[in-house]
Amino acid sequence: MALKTRITDLLEIQHPVVQGGMQGVGVAELASAVSNAGGLGILTALTQPDPQALRAEIERCRGMTDKPFGVNLTVFPTINPPDYRGYAQAIIDGGVKVVETAGTPAVREIWEMLKPHGVRILHKCTAVRHAVSAEKAGVDAISIDGFECAGHPGEEDIPGLILIPAAADKVKIPLLASGGFGDGRGLAAALALGADGINMGTRFCATVEAPIHANIKQAYLDNDERGSVLIFRSLKNTARVGRSAVSEEVARRLAVPGATFEDVRNLVAGAAGREMLKTGDLSKGVFWAGMVQGLIHDIPTCEVLVSRIVAEAEGVIRDRLAGLLV
Repeated sequence: MALKTRITDLLEIQHPVVQGGMQGVGVAELASAVSNAGGLGILTALTQPDPQALRAEIERCRGMTDKPFGVNLTVFPTINPPDYRGYAQAIIDGGVKVVETAGTPAVREIWEMLKPHGVRILHKCTAVRHAVSAEKAGVDAISIDGFECAGHPGEEDIPGLILIPAAADKVKIPLLASGGFGDGRGLAAALALGADGINMGTRFCATVEAPIHANIKQAYLDNDERGSVLIFRSLKNTARVGRSAVSEEVARRLAVPGATFEDVRNLVAGAAGREMLKTGDLSKGVFWAGMVQGLIHDIPTCEVLVSRIVAEAEGVIRDRLAGLLV
C-alpha cells in the first residue's frame, strides 16, 4: 500500500512528505537523506554564502541521491539584500526542478526567472488570502503554514486545524500542510483536512542526518508542546523558537515598552546561531523549534522516520478511520 496524492505526482516522489527549508540545516546531508527516504529533501539557498557555493552544494547533493530534491529561496525584507537573482540562476544552472519560496512580494521576480525553465514552485504562506494570490500568480503548489510552526507564523495566529481546510476550500492547486507535523497521525489528519501532503521542519532537525549538535537535538527531546517561545511580536515580525534561557531573555527584553531590535541583537545574531548549531552551546543563541516538540521522542534516521510516518498514517486510515464506518 502507498499514499498517492497530487503532491507525490507533482514532485515525482514516493511519499507525500516534504522537508522544509531551514537556515543552517538544509544542506546536502539532510536533503539527500530525506529524498533517499522517498520524501522531498530541500537545500536552503541562503545557508550558502553566495550563489557559487549554492552551485557546489547542489552538485554535492546530486552526488548523494538520484532522487528529486529541491531548493528553498526565501526573500527577506532587508536593507542590504543578498544576490537573490544570482541564487535563482544557480538553481536554474544546477537543473533543480523544485523550489520552495517564501517572503516578501519581491519573490515574484524569482518566480518569473524560474518558471520558463520548468521549475515547480512551492510557495509557503501563513494566510489564505496570500495562498489565493500566489495561485493566481502561477505557483504550482501552496505550503500553508499554521501558527504551530517554527520560524515565522505570521501575525494572525490561525492554527492548522482551521487554516488548512480554509486554504483547501479556496485554492485548486496541490496543498502542503505545514506547522505541527511530526508523525503519521498528523499526516492522516492533514489529508483529511484537504491537504495533499505535509511539510516538516522541526521534526527533521531531530534526525541522525541533521547537521546540528547533539545538544540541540536533545533540546527537542527535552522540550514538550509548551517548549517554544514567540519573539519579535512587538516588532511585527513574530518568530517561534525553542524555549531556552536565551529565548526567554529575548522575550523579556522585548516586552519592555519602547524596546527595539537593537536591545536583543547580540542574542539573536545569525552568526551566533550558526555557531551554536555547531558547538551545542545553548547560551550562545536561539534555535528554531515548533510546538511539535511535544511529539518528538527519538532521533531516528530520515529513512526510519519517513517510513514510520507513512506506515502509521496508512494504519490510521485503514484501521481506525475505516473501522469507524458501520
